[in-house]
Amino acid sequence: MSRVLFKRFPQRVLLRAQFTHGARSYASTSPASQFDWQDPLGSKNLLTEEELAISETAERYCQGHLLPRVLQAYRDEHYDPKILEEMGELGLLGATINGYGCAGVSTVAGALITRAVERVDSGYRSSMSVQSSLAMGAIHDFGSPEQKEKYLPEMAKGKIIGAFGLTEPNHGSDPGSMEAVAREHPQKKGYYLLKGSKTWITNSPIANVLVVWAKLQETGKIRGFLVDRKECPPGTLETPAIKNKTGLRASITGMIHLEDCPVPTENMFPEIEGLKGPFACLNSARYGIALGVMGALEDCIDRARTYALERKQFKGNPLAKYQLVQKKLADAATDAAYGTLAAIQVGRLKDERKATPEMISMIKRQNCDRALHNARVLQEIFGGNAVSDEYMVGRHVANLYVTQTYEGQSDIHSLILGRAITGIQAFV
Repeated sequence: MSRVLFKRFPQRVLLRAQFTHGARSYASTSPASQFDWQDPLGSKNLLTEEELAISETAERYCQGHLLPRVLQAYRDEHYDPKILEEMGELGLLGATINGYGCAGVSTVAGALITRAVERVDSGYRSSMSVQSSLAMGAIHDFGSPEQKEKYLPEMAKGKIIGAFGLTEPNHGSDPGSMEAVAREHPQKKGYYLLKGSKTWITNSPIANVLVVWAKLQETGKIRGFLVDRKECPPGTLETPAIKNKTGLRASITGMIHLEDCPVPTENMFPEIEGLKGPFACLNSARYGIALGVMGALEDCIDRARTYALERKQFKGNPLAKYQLVQKKLADAATDAAYGTLAAIQVGRLKDERKATPEMISMIKRQNCDRALHNARVLQEIFGGNAVSDEYMVGRHVANLYVTQTYEGQSDIHSLILGRAITGIQAFV
C-alpha cells in the first residue's frame, strides 16, 4: 500500500467502510438511537473521515498481520524488525510529521494508529512509538536540517530503526541526575566522547541510530546526541538485550553502554538544552500511550464478553447472565469510553497548541491506571482459563503494568498534577 493511501479514500467508500475482527465491528455508520457497546459514548462522531479511514487501515493491518504472530512472539520473546518496514509501507511511522515521507496526519489520527497496534500488543506499540514519537520526533523537532534529511526519510520507511536513551540504571524518574557525560575529544577536534549507560531502552539492540541524552562535562548542561551505530568504533558502543521480561515480551528491550564513544559535533542537536527536549518527546509519546492503552482494554472487553456469552455454568446459563460479570464489563466499558473521549479532546487541543503537559499527565495516568485495573478484573471472568496465554487477556495485563510504569510512573504524574493544582513542588 502506498504511504499516501490516507488521502485516497473516496467519500462513498468511507461511508460504507466496515471492518470486523472477532466480536468487534468497526463501522462509520450506525443507528443513532441504538446503544453501541463497542463505542458507548459515540467517540467516532468526533473523528473526521480521514481519521476514520486511517483507523480502519491500521486496524486491518494489525488484525491481519500482527495478531496472527503475537502469541508465538510473546512466548519466544522475539521481535521481528521487519514489522517496522511493514508499518512504514503503510505510512504508520512518524505519521504526524509533515514531510520527509511521513503522512502528516492529525495528532488524534496518530493516536488511533497506536490504539490499533496496542489492541494487539503493547510491545508492538512500544516499538512503533519509540520509532515515531521519541526517535523521529526528537530528530524532527530538534535536529538540524542535515540530520533530518539524513535520517527521517529512511526511518519513515522502517529502514533505519531508532531508539531513545534517557533512563539510566540509577535514574529513572529523576532524569536530571543522569550520569552519562559528553566531553570534548582531547585529540580529535569536532568530536565528543560519550560515556555512560542507559537502560530499559526499547529497540536499542536493533537500532541503527540512538538518541542519547548526556551532560556536557564542561558545563553540566544536558544535550542530545545522535549516536550512529555504523560510525562507532568497536568496543565504544554496546546494546545488549534485556531478556526474561514478564511484560512487553513481543518487543525488544535493551541497554546502551557508551565507553568514550566518539560522536561528531554535527550529530549533536544544535540548540535544545536541558530536559525540555526529552520531556517534549516524552509528552508526545505519553499522549499516544493514553489512547493506545484504550485499545488493549477494548480487546480485553471484547474477549471477556465473548467468553462470558459462550461459557456455560450453573444449569447451562452463560456467565454473561450473572450480575457480577455484567458489572465487570460495565465498569470496563465505561472507563474505556471516558478515556477515549478524554484522549481525543486533548489531541484536538494539542493540534491547536492549547494542550499543557499536565493535561497529558492526567490522561496518561488515568487511562493507564484504569486499563490495568479493568484488565485485571476482566481476567477473573475467565477463571482458571485466564492462566492460559491462548486467552490473551493475561498478556494484556502483564503489558499494561509496564505502560503504567514507563514514561512517567502514575505516582510521578500525580505529583505533576499536584504541583499544578497547589503550586507546591513535592518531588524533593
